[in-house]
Amino acid sequence: MVNTRVGKANGATTDRELAARQAGGNQQGATRRALARIGSVAALVGAVVFFVSGLFHPSRSDPNDLHAAFTEYVGSSDWVGIHLFQLAGVALIAVALVALEATFEPGRAAAWARIGSAGSVASAALYAANQGVDGVANRAADLRWAGATGAAHTRTFEAAFAVRQIEVALTSVFTLSLGCTLTVFGLAMLFSKRYPSWLGAIGMLGGPAMVAIGLEQASGGFSSLALNLFMVVGPVDLVWVCATGVLMWRLAPRLATEQDRPSVVHPLNG
Repeated sequence: MVNTRVGKANGATTDRELAARQAGGNQQGATRRALARIGSVAALVGAVVFFVSGLFHPSRSDPNDLHAAFTEYVGSSDWVGIHLFQLAGVALIAVALVALEATFEPGRAAAWARIGSAGSVASAALYAANQGVDGVANRAADLRWAGATGAAHTRTFEAAFAVRQIEVALTSVFTLSLGCTLTVFGLAMLFSKRYPSWLGAIGMLGGPAMVAIGLEQASGGFSSLALNLFMVVGPVDLVWVCATGVLMWRLAPRLATEQDRPSVVHPLNG
């Protein structure tokens, strides 16, 4: 009699635990679906904002001809705004990549995606510092140089050159960070059954290519090789971001219903 009551009590407890787990799973599924939707929109909007703002960036002069480049930057009345829009684009892409982590199934895919999420945050922080130097400090130094005369003209040019080198350093480190991040997410997609292998392969190709650009920038600055590589790799990576955003949107309803199934131990089996 006592054993029967204990068995019923254990059964009721197990039922309540299962109900609680199911409720928690439903809440997690709703959160993953919301993150997928947010990430999808952020990916598409961020890619468009970054691409369009880049079209307005002054780029007629050779970036290694500093006198010509500084003069062109001084003549751009929209310099600060363009760089703030570029920052907004990268920030939205970072949001998309952070949200992307929640769409992977448990295991190796989710583990690598979590590492990629950390890289996304680090890359966004580096780009914010980069745009602060490039979009604000660069222009202030260039304006100072353009308005100086005599010996001050030479001194202010050297100051503008120093600011430019800080920009180059931040650009190279950001590019390295972003390349590693894309590589990690590409690897996560190859381990995942929720994303096509071709998308992971693009990430695995575009990421290391971006790392190569960052290494070239670190050693040679804004060289012709770095710029030419970026003209090819940059659009490919933006296409990868857009394709990921579309697939995240399509995956969202599935994430709301899928949940991790915990192993159930029968109460009579201890």
